[in-house]
Amino acid sequence: MKAEQFTATTGLWPRFGDAASRRFCPLESETLCAEAQRRTGLEDFGDATLEFRLSVLLKSIERQADLHSLGRFLAWIHFRGLLKTRLLLEEAWAKRTEAEMWPIQRPIFITGMPRSGSTFLHELLAQDDNNRAPLACEVMSPLSTGAGSQARRTAHCLWWFRRLAPEADSVHPIRATTPHECVAIHSYTFLSRGFTAMFRIPAYEAFLNVVSLEPAYTWQKRWLQHLQWRGSERRWVLKAPDHVFHLDELLRVFPDAIIIQTHRDPLKVLESSSRLTEVLQRVFAHPQDRREIGIREALGLAEGLDRITRFREQHSELEHRFLDVNYEELVSNSLNVVRRLYRQLDLPLTPATVDRMQGLVTKRSRYRGGEPKPRLADLGIDAGTEMRRFASYCARFGIGQACESR
Repeated sequence: MKAEQFTATTGLWPRFGDAASRRFCPLESETLCAEAQRRTGLEDFGDATLEFRLSVLLKSIERQADLHSLGRFLAWIHFRGLLKTRLLLEEAWAKRTEAEMWPIQRPIFITGMPRSGSTFLHELLAQDDNNRAPLACEVMSPLSTGAGSQARRTAHCLWWFRRLAPEADSVHPIRATTPHECVAIHSYTFLSRGFTAMFRIPAYEAFLNVVSLEPAYTWQKRWLQHLQWRGSERRWVLKAPDHVFHLDELLRVFPDAIIIQTHRDPLKVLESSSRLTEVLQRVFAHPQDRREIGIREALGLAEGLDRITRFREQHSELEHRFLDVNYEELVSNSLNVVRRLYRQLDLPLTPATVDRMQGLVTKRSRYRGGEPKPRLADLGIDAGTEMRRFASYCARFGIGQACESR
């Protein structure tokens, strides 16, 4: 069977195979942890509560995600890999002294609405030699020997992912040497909203809404120190829309962090984010009603914006550490946005850096291919209702005219 034919069957994977796959690929925390320990010969995950968090995630997947058999196999491989890597990293870190773990100073976190240009901005800032962004190969293959080995291994995995989800490249392309999101680093703690993009798991999402993500940010800090070990000490530039939910924990672990918040017309965000979720979840699960996806995306977007807005209102003493970027301005006049950010941060912007950024802008094109984004009506979303929901946000952050035009 050709790869294209094989991929096309995943959305309608025969349900008679689902029961059999449960037996061969059990998504049980105790079983997966034991398998990872057996394969590595190691015991210490470095966190006594890790198996509990994994258990919450896996139970939600089993009860709510409606996996097809291929998706179950891919999930089983993914979770086993995370556990193996965690064991090996804990062993490596245990051998290092505190003196070898360099401090993380004044990191920049890009967050805000999903699908609002944060990936593009992340890539732009990574063009500066004084900045450091975690690359996909470093996050996905942290134990490979040498940058070349990391890149090759990761490129191979991403190649297979594109065969299984060819539409993903049209909505969120990832390559081995491009900057990667913080939620991928958090996945090793099993406290990551990245899992909610992969699976339909409302119970786990509710768990994330009430639990502290400080262990995830503490792990991330150690991870960044691991990446910069024996390397030059540069300014970290990091990115994930999901930071809007957990700014208290982020700033406890990174107390001098700078936050860049990206903004866009909420209705355009919902069209785009719903399409991305649909594409990703189809890799693992039987298709679901688009209206379920749309309603979930709308509620999640509103909750995230409410949290970051409330945080900024309650912490006016930190307002000078927040910078705002509008999507429309970013895509139409990218370098002007970067120059403004550098002035606000009092950072030097060299001609060589500007040239590299201009080269990225020139090569960049809007994502192509794939099916068109679903219409709001297909998503069960009423434009008028949503614009009333987001009216105060639009007015506060200067995207009122875009919202009113709807």
